[in-house]
Amino acid sequence: MKKWILTGSILLLAFFLSACGNGSTENESSTTSGNEEPFTIGVIPAQTEGEMQTAMDKLQTILSEELDREVEIEVYPDYNGVVESMNYDQIDMAYLGPLTYVIAEANSNAQAIITQLVDGEPFYHSYIITHKDNPATSLDELLENPGEVQFAFGDPNSTSGSLIPSIELQDRGVYESEQENQFETARFTGSHDATALSVQNKQVDAGAIDSAIYNQLLESGKIDGAQLKIVWESEPLFQYPWAVLESTDDETVTKLREAFLAIEDPEILDAFGATGFTEATNADYESIKQAAIKQGIIEE
Repeated sequence: MKKWILTGSILLLAFFLSACGNGSTENESSTTSGNEEPFTIGVIPAQTEGEMQTAMDKLQTILSEELDREVEIEVYPDYNGVVESMNYDQIDMAYLGPLTYVIAEANSNAQAIITQLVDGEPFYHSYIITHKDNPATSLDELLENPGEVQFAFGDPNSTSGSLIPSIELQDRGVYESEQENQFETARFTGSHDATALSVQNKQVDAGAIDSAIYNQLLESGKIDGAQLKIVWESEPLFQYPWAVLESTDDETVTKLREAFLAIEDPEILDAFGATGFTEATNADYESIKQAAIKQGIIEE
């Protein structure tokens, strides 16, 4: 009888330990899944308006559901902050201007996977705009007396608000840098909408701006088209990319692409002045890369 009691006790103890072990494993598995790091996305401040946040919240929800993982989207105060965060692997994905993208690609092998469509096309332009009261109707006329022109760029790292127009003005012999130029003044406003408002309010005579954002500001009534005119338009530029780290696995890239391609929410699309999304690759930004090399921003 004592032997049976001892054997039964041993079996009961073994069963108890086994049950505890299984529970521990399940808890560890559950904890590991629950503690998975969020997928983080940095977004450049294409505009200064705070209403972008509502659209970002909606996009965050869509991507979280598609990835089956928490997603965090943050709109950064400047372009460079997004590039630096990607360089140091502090974010997993970024919405960048073409110039900031080629900088990120050069520094950390970022990979473009998606871009936006505007009226069905993945292109936009750099505009130089002036007030309707300015007699100039072309860039040639605007630059006849550059010493009388107060000129505004957007963010120093903007493609359409800085890189492309600065090359055009450099080729025309009136601009080398913010400190070295023939203008009365040359300044950076920090954003496209700030540039548009500066021109409209006659705080500057002319400024460089993203064509898609210019049209978006007109449609929303944030600027008055009757007060402004375009005096120069660049060649087509490939739209702003969404890029991931080189280490991002193929499954995640596929899910991200599928999620963006399916977006039809007008609030999300309007935040980017977009009508939809399409796939993008590094090769789409070769012309911007060459422009950045020409300006000494990146090395060949």
